[in-house]
Amino acid sequence: MKHDFPSLINSTSNARLKTRYLAVSHFVDSKNHLEIAKYLKVSRVSVNQWVKAYLDNGLEGLQEKTYSGRPHRLTDEQKSQFKEYVVEHAINKNGGRLQAKDIGLYIESNFDTSYKSQPSISYYMIPL
Repeated sequence: MKHDFPSLINSTSNARLKTRYLAVSHFVDSKNHLEIAKYLKVSRVSVNQWVKAYLDNGLEGLQEKTYSGRPHRLTDEQKSQFKEYVVEHAINKNGGRLQAKDIGLYIESNFDTSYKSQPSISYYMIPL
């Protein structure tokens, strides 16, 4: 398995995947796992897992796995509508700004769902 790791690293914008490619690139260049871990500031266990995944499955083994966590409460269309609301109301013309409690009320009244904690609401604000 011979791959052009510098090109692979430059071709992706996924930071996690870049780190995996870089780790395996150093491994292919005969660096030991501890050196790689220190250089990349990750755990040696992670380097071991990435190298094993690469040796067992090639580049496919380094790809992101799909996560099966709880599904989002809002659909993509609702997220888009929500984003428009936040952008439009983020800064009040009369002063002040949009707060998590305002966002919670908007979600509850427009999407028939509610969030009981601020971190859950803040999650939707991150990609904005």
